Amino acid sequence: MIADAHTDLLMELGHRQHRLGESDVFARTWLPLFEAGGVGLQICPIFVPLEHQPEGTLRHALGQATSFHAAARENPERVCVVRTRADLDAVERGERIGLVLALEGVEPFGYETWGVDHFWELGLRVAGLTWNRRNPFADGAAEDGGLSGLGRSLLDRLAERGIVLDLAHASKRLFWECIERYEGRVTVTHAGCRAIHDHPRNLSDEQLRALGERDGLFGLMLHPLAIGPEQRTIERVIDHLEHAAAVIGPERLCLGGDWTGRLAEFVPHAPIPDALMPPGLEEGSSIEGLAGHEDYPVLVAALGSRGWEGERLEGLLSGNLIRLLRESLPN
Repeated sequence: MIADAHTDLLMELGHRQHRLGESDVFARTWLPLFEAGGVGLQICPIFVPLEHQPEGTLRHALGQATSFHAAARENPERVCVVRTRADLDAVERGERIGLVLALEGVEPFGYETWGVDHFWELGLRVAGLTWNRRNPFADGAAEDGGLSGLGRSLLDRLAERGIVLDLAHASKRLFWECIERYEGRVTVTHAGCRAIHDHPRNLSDEQLRALGERDGLFGLMLHPLAIGPEQRTIERVIDHLEHAAAVIGPERLCLGGDWTGRLAEFVPHAPIPDALMPPGLEEGSSIEGLAGHEDYPVLVAALGSRGWEGERLEGLLSGNLIRLLRESLPN
């Protein structure tokens, strides 16, 4: 089974459901891809594109949350929302595909912290403070600041709820402030290794070690932005995984697909100025042979040829992420 730590599928579901008026969207689009790839658990981030901010941020976020719940409600025999540890039981038995609600940027909260409680009731269990840009709470990877006073208050509220903090898009300063300050569990759902490909979205070995010391997880982003636009190969993907395993151990790794090909094709949005894309790399680009969830078996086979097997392989594919969720979710 595959447990994927990050894919922006809610942008497509929300667009098709609320803008195009389509129904049974998940069953017709993403569910077949999950089944083809053996995906049993997916963390689903809410992300509001720049052109809808700030006026439409909360509206679009709630629309994506609505589509998230519709995916489970319309497919009760195959899909469930993961809110508690008990919800993971059916996922591990292979009876249901589990969906976990997340936030990629807390812009929907505006300038308040009470939004944590509202989104918690909607199922929020993983949250990143930022995307690449600055917001009232913190600075993202395209900036050089850290937490604001409001951001420090928000961290405390997130920790009270037991929400896993995602540092995937954090600036360097924000990363270190959160590692030191946050009292809950931390993770980086989708990034690469800076030692293999030097990019602002990737983690240095020092950051990887700090994440490991906090018993956090590092999710490898299967996108040329993180892997390296000059070597978009599965072998290079495994190079990142083996480097991270050598630094923090294979028990602290998972997969964070961040498949963007479908979004570039089906969800119209303006170019993002702070996307940190290198020249010539388009948003919908992919690794050769890895276009989406349906190609996970190709990656698994390649991992096997590089000596990944047994607990080491199963932990990477799903066990490590499920363990983190079991340890952080409420009873």
